[in-house]
Amino acid sequence: MARGMIVLGRVAGPSGLQGWVRLNAYGDDFGALGTMPQWWLGALAEGEEWMPYGLENLKRQGKGWIVKFAGVDDRNASESIAGRYIAAPRQALPKTAEDEFYWADLVGLEVVNTQGQRLGKVTKLLSSGAHEVLCVCDGEGEKMQQRLLPFVAQVVKSVDTADGATGASGTIRVEWGVDW
Repeated sequence: MARGMIVLGRVAGPSGLQGWVRLNAYGDDFGALGTMPQWWLGALAEGEEWMPYGLENLKRQGKGWIVKFAGVDDRNASESIAGRYIAAPRQALPKTAEDEFYWADLVGLEVVNTQGQRLGKVTKLLSSGAHEVLCVCDGEGEKMQQRLLPFVAQVVKSVDTADGATGASGTIRVEWGVDW
């Protein structure tokens, strides 16, 4: 993936006949991204370029989102971008509130419980509908242990994100037992 690009979601498929597409949004405040005049579409394959697309419109539809990109004007064009990931350079993204995070800021962080026991690193996040879920892995191969922790205030006590300037890794402190 291109350095500095933050993946925000994925094009799920066409919506109607005039070029609109349905989105799988990664996060819960996708509407805030409607202020960005341009989004980038691409694959996560190594060496693939991210292509900029002008944003014409973003609308809520039911529990999800649909978007209209400039130059994607019919169903055939919308089918051709189905499955592409949506990303943006970090500097183009809206600032987050103090207690909000982009998923990319959480991946790779160490997870430690309130007793100081290491549970592993965040490898990805999942959206369960009710809330996001941290996938935390520890170990490798057959000895790897995976935990799924709800990203809610009752479990997540603090988040200290990685410091990009120093390269230091951050920590997520949770109320979670090592044997749960």
